[in-house]
Amino acid sequence: MKTIKAGIIGTGFIGPAHVEAARRSGFVEMVALCEANDELARTKANQLGIPQSYGSVDALLADKEVEVVHNCTPNHVHCEISKKIMAAGKHVVSEKPLAMTTKQSKELVKLAAKSGVVNAINFNYRYYPLMQEARDQVVSGKLGDVFHITGSYTQDWLFLPTDWNWRLVPEFSGESRAIADVGSHWCDAIQFITGLKITKVCAAFSTVHKHRMKPKKPIETYAGKMLTAADYDKMPINTEDFASVLFQLNNGAQGSFSVSQVFAGRKNRLFYELAGSKKSLVWDQERPNELWVGYREKANELLMKDPSLLSARARAYAHYPGGHPEAYPDGLKNFVLRVYSYIAGKSKEVDFSTFQDGHDELAICEAILASAKSGKWVSVKY
Repeated sequence: MKTIKAGIIGTGFIGPAHVEAARRSGFVEMVALCEANDELARTKANQLGIPQSYGSVDALLADKEVEVVHNCTPNHVHCEISKKIMAAGKHVVSEKPLAMTTKQSKELVKLAAKSGVVNAINFNYRYYPLMQEARDQVVSGKLGDVFHITGSYTQDWLFLPTDWNWRLVPEFSGESRAIADVGSHWCDAIQFITGLKITKVCAAFSTVHKHRMKPKKPIETYAGKMLTAADYDKMPINTEDFASVLFQLNNGAQGSFSVSQVFAGRKNRLFYELAGSKKSLVWDQERPNELWVGYREKANELLMKDPSLLSARARAYAHYPGGHPEAYPDGLKNFVLRVYSYIAGKSKEVDFSTFQDGHDELAICEAILASAKSGKWVSVKY
C-alpha cells in the first residue's frame, strides 16, 4: 500500500506522541516538522528522526510532499493554523480544543466540508478497547436504558502554587482551563459511549490558587539550583482549578461530574460510572484494562482487556492478547490508524472524531462556563 507522508506543527508533550502513533500505523511516514523558528525546528526534527524541518507554518505547507498535517500547537493558534492547512488542500489532524470559541469552530466545520479534506480531532480516550466495549454494551442494548451517569477527571500536575504552564494564561488557553482541558474529554467519552447528547448544565468553579509563582526564566535555566522567591513572579490566576457540573441528557437522564487539576496523587484519572436498567459499567483511565460490570441479581464482574472476551467492534482496538496491557499510546495509535485508513481508502467508515465533535465539545464547555458565571442552568447551543 502507498505510504502516506505527513508533517507535524508543534512538538510539546503531545506532538511526539502523534509522531509515534503515526509511525506505528505502518504506512505513514513523518517527513516534515515545524516549530517556532528554524533552530528549534532542526533540533526537534533531529531528535524525532524527521528529515525536513521548517521555522514557519507557511514553509511547511508549501512542501508538496506533505499530504497530512498534525496541528499540535497551543490552543490559541489551533483555529488559524487549521484554516491554513485546509486552504493548502492538506488533510488535518488537530489537537483539542478545535478552536477558542464556537464561532471559530463553526467556521472550521464549514470550511472542512467545503474543502473536502479529511478532518479529525484527537479525543483519544474513545479508542481504548474497553471504551469501545462500553459503547457496544449500550448500542447492543445489553446495558438497557441509561438511568444516570457520574464521574470525574482528576490530576495533580498543578497541585503546587509553583506549578506553572501556558495553560494557566487565558490568552493562550481560553477562559476555562480544567473544564476545557480535561472536562471536554470526559464529556466526549460519555457522549460517545451512550450516543446521547448533553443538553443542559449547571456548574460551579473554584480557583484554589488565586496566585501562582511563574519562573522568571525557563526551568531548564535553573537546573541543579534551588529556586528562591526572587526567581519567581507572582501572577494572578483567573481560571478554574476545580469544577463541579450537573447535566441533563437528551433522553431525560441526569448526571454529574467533577474536574480537578489540584488533586494530589491522581495523575490522569478519567473515571465514569454509567447506570443502566440492566447493569452498570465503571471505568478508570488509570486502570484502563479493567471494566467493572455491576448487577443486582448476581455477582458483579471485572472484565479484563482480552480480545477473546470482547465484542467484535472492541476486539479490533485490542492488538495484544489478554494479560498484555494497552493504554494511552495505544488509544492514540488507534485514533491515528483509523484516520489514515480512511485517507488511504482502506476504510469507508468515518469511525474517528471529527471537527464536528470538536465543535460539540466547545459548545458544552461554553455552556458550563456561562453557568458557572450565572449560577443558573444553561442550555447547550450546538
